[in-house]
Amino acid sequence: MRTEQEMMNLILDFAKTDDRILAAYLKGSRTNPNVPLDIYRDFDIMYVVTETYSFIHDTSWMKHFGTVMLMQEQNTDFGYGERFQIRSNYDESYSWLLLFDDGNRIDVGVETLSVMESGRNRNKLFLPLLDKVGCLPHLPPPTDEDFHIKKPSEKRFHGYCNEFFWSLCDVAKGIARDELPFAMTTYHTLSREMLEVMLDWYIGIGTNYAVSGGKLHKYLKKYLPSDFYTAYQNIYCDASYTSFWSSIDTAIQLFRKAALLVAQDGRFTYPEQEEQAAKKYMQYIRSTLA
Repeated sequence: MRTEQEMMNLILDFAKTDDRILAAYLKGSRTNPNVPLDIYRDFDIMYVVTETYSFIHDTSWMKHFGTVMLMQEQNTDFGYGERFQIRSNYDESYSWLLLFDDGNRIDVGVETLSVMESGRNRNKLFLPLLDKVGCLPHLPPPTDEDFHIKKPSEKRFHGYCNEFFWSLCDVAKGIARDELPFAMTTYHTLSREMLEVMLDWYIGIGTNYAVSGGKLHKYLKKYLPSDFYTAYQNIYCDASYTSFWSSIDTAIQLFRKAALLVAQDGRFTYPEQEEQAAKKYMQYIRSTLA
């Protein structure tokens, strides 16, 4: 694998020699002082350009960085452009995710000067690399504060509690019908997400809401007490329904433990009746399967 310095040299050399490029800046994890240093971090690069058309319609310029082994671009069906609803305005900005044959990855975008000035594609994780025309803004050092866990409102807290218990009732129904795909998908995309947000809020209390939980809550292990994280590991299950029910029980216990503390901190009322109603329904489901 090429070194970080080798990759940065390629990124800067390309910007210096291509007249279409006005400036370049770095985004993402490599600008974040709180992200662990490892070889898996992407190079999130944005080039400020005179126009985007030529970059999009002739991608031979990518060869400058090496042999692309796998690529996803903003217009790829089911890709990140679709997920983040940015499959439009390609004359203003466009991007590609590039995986090279040595394991390095560059997420590279091009944006016009007007888009850069609007700040649409950037946040506070911003580090200027090259400015040929003096167009880049002078901003404070990079910080991940845009991604810090946010303290919940009472309405939001109750909404997440309600969805957690409601979705678990659907999970139970899926188990009763032996519809494993439905049950698993509901559990992992709805119930687990509500739990993970609740755990983020719990972390926020102990850190004064001054840290990021990471993309898809990836820093839970870093910030949760060991007993919380051990319980969290046990919410994952295999395909057996016995294991599934056990994981659900653990998820409910962990959710309650975290949510009671979040409620206390926010002076909210914990929805005890909703929890008991969901547990009563799930117990009824389980009794029909006995």
